[in-house]
Amino acid sequence: MAYNRAQTEEKETVARLLRDLSDGVAEPVRTGRGRRPVSLADSVFAMTMKVYTGMSGRRATTDLAACSEAGQMRAAPRYSTIFFLFDDEKFTPILTRLIEQSAAPLATVETAFAIDSTGFSTSVYRRWFDAKYGREMAESTWLKAHAMIGTTTNVVTSVSVTDSSAADSPELPALVQTTAKRFNVAEVSAYKAYLGHGNLAAIESVGALPFVPFKSNSRPAGSPAWMRMWGFFMYKQDEFLKHYHRRSNVETTFSAIKRKFGGSVSLEEVHGAGERDLARSSVTICLA
Repeated sequence: MAYNRAQTEEKETVARLLRDLSDGVAEPVRTGRGRRPVSLADSVFAMTMKVYTGMSGRRATTDLAACSEAGQMRAAPRYSTIFFLFDDEKFTPILTRLIEQSAAPLATVETAFAIDSTGFSTSVYRRWFDAKYGREMAESTWLKAHAMIGTTTNVVTSVSVTDSSAADSPELPALVQTTAKRFNVAEVSAYKAYLGHGNLAAIESVGALPFVPFKSNSRPAGSPAWMRMWGFFMYKQDEFLKHYHRRSNVETTFSAIKRKFGGSVSLEEVHGAGERDLARSSVTICLA
């Protein structure tokens, strides 16, 4: 019964919760004359609902019109307007902040977290002439979404989007600090790529234990955080791995997101073709 109700009422529930989130978006002071622009709150609502429906901007028009008729938007923007909204860089921090706010109600549930990254392909291609093979080469570009999730409910608590060449490890401190603003972080698990003195110290700085496995050539000498966890890893390995394997939940989260929304970012969702512009679509996917 609970499953049936959740499925049959899903879209209505998403629209209601999204409206509550959008209402918290502060509107800038409007100066000058001319046509009144689409409000930031309505823009965020329209962008996220468009991605949530999984349809093209044109096909999502009737869904957005229905939301407007239900009083969830002042006026549904045209599909062409939504494309331009995806290309507006001011929405990146807004959407990121809404992801963090949407996770906040689970602060009493989540204390163990995991971090990882996943890729979203694009329809943008890089082309170059390869002297070795004597012909033009091409490859699809992709984006990397770095996320921290709660391992009990799989909720995304913080996220950042970079281009495909960005390393995973440098993203950890900011994701941990952002999550710690709303959650009592007791432990963080991550795979070996995140191992580093700075990352272990960053996790301990919020009062959490870092469960990042050590490499075969790791040595006990280092920072206090490094030496503490190295001893834990070496002498209580079974207990260490029990906590570390909670990391698999972040892969489950990414799998669920891609099953729902797909593993690619469509150019239709963005008016521009650069990787920086495409990043906003990936953040919107995580919010939806």
